[in-house]
Amino acid sequence: MSEKTIVLTENAPAPAHVFSQGIKKGGMFQVSGQGPMDPATNQYIGEGDVRVQTRRTLENVKAILEAGGSSVEDVLMFRVYLTTRDDFAAMNEVYGEFIRENVPSGQLPSRTTVFVDLPHEVMLVEIDALAVTA
Repeated sequence: MSEKTIVLTENAPAPAHVFSQGIKKGGMFQVSGQGPMDPATNQYIGEGDVRVQTRRTLENVKAILEAGGSSVEDVLMFRVYLTTRDDFAAMNEVYGEFIRENVPSGQLPSRTTVFVDLPHEVMLVEIDALAVTA
């Protein structure tokens, strides 16, 4: 049975609750749900702007992937949580730009989008990722 490895980086916001930024076991790598926080200040950014929040959130996920020796290319599945359907098109546009920049192979990861209430009112988006590494 393989051991768990906790992944931490200062390039993404510190965990706000009782969980790790990411955890690896065997070839599996789960990045915890990230929000639109500036890693330097741990403050939410882009209030009311899902585009700004989506980009920052994806950059936070990417930072954790990289800290664990992975990349966006290794992601099997992104889960995107939005507070309203009204933000779907804008989120999807920013997500698409990010994926084109970070998945040069063109082998796109899977994704699901769910509409939910999020832990902080300012949050319009939260994203987590499941990656497999060699």
